[in-house]
Amino acid sequence: MTPIPVILDCDPGVDDAIAFLLAKQLPQLNVLAITSVAGNVGLEYTTYNALGLLEFLDWDIPVYRGASGPIFRKRVEAAEVHGSNGMAGFDLPHTRREVEGINVWDAIHKYAVEQQGSLEIIAVGPLTNLAMAFLKYPDLPHLIKRIVIMGGAASEGNATPAAEFNIYADPEAADIVFCAGVPVHMCGLDMTMKALMTPTELDQIAALGSKQAIFFRDVVQDIVVFMSKLGITGINMHDPAAVLYAADDSIFKAYPAGIRVETKGSITQGKTVTDLFSDAKWPKNGFVAMDIDREAFVKRVFELMSKY
Repeated sequence: MTPIPVILDCDPGVDDAIAFLLAKQLPQLNVLAITSVAGNVGLEYTTYNALGLLEFLDWDIPVYRGASGPIFRKRVEAAEVHGSNGMAGFDLPHTRREVEGINVWDAIHKYAVEQQGSLEIIAVGPLTNLAMAFLKYPDLPHLIKRIVIMGGAASEGNATPAAEFNIYADPEAADIVFCAGVPVHMCGLDMTMKALMTPTELDQIAALGSKQAIFFRDVVQDIVVFMSKLGITGINMHDPAAVLYAADDSIFKAYPAGIRVETKGSITQGKTVTDLFSDAKWPKNGFVAMDIDREAFVKRVFELMSKY
């Protein structure tokens, strides 16, 4: 099987770091580039973390610095979850790697043209980079095959009762992406909250012995503590679940849906309004992942981490 050419658009981020570990070992994916965006923390940290993760993994792919904030709004972040540096205080190796010298939206268009319609995007942060690319290049929707995002929720949110963080961080950008004409596969909280790994499973990953496996466990420990205060034992693997979905969706259940984003509501800004079943019968512009086989997910993570 020919690997899928993808761009990983991200805001590293602890669970982004785990997504990097898995993406490098997935034979179904050919990661052409990393694009950074402000999200979990500011752009200077997310970009630095992307470069540092590639250094740690000895992974030679280009990084493009993206948007430093949302299109219209003030920036929000999740430093209380991911730590002030985005890696929960974990120090990534120093690197001399540098970002590429062209704008991220120009880079996305360049890769899309080169791949002649086969390019897919995995977006696990706010969707500002993609929205800006669509606004600048009207031909871009015809050049991208599929977008897989970690974001949104058909049910309740986490940044607010209505909104998931990545969508809440730039709801206008998200709505632009959903309306661009490219099928969007939404790996939202409905599914990713079920992609749970327990402390015991994290220790079993570390017992594989590689520096990458030990990093896998250690980098998430502050979030495990944070989640325990919410009554959750372990960590929800939000971004890794989206990456595995992009590679092989056979362990997931997703349904066609019409998807828009609320941008004006006083208490619902950032809500992904997902028409799965209503009489309104919105045009189906994407798919909403609602369930995951957790045991199969954990098994797949172990298989990939065993390759290090």
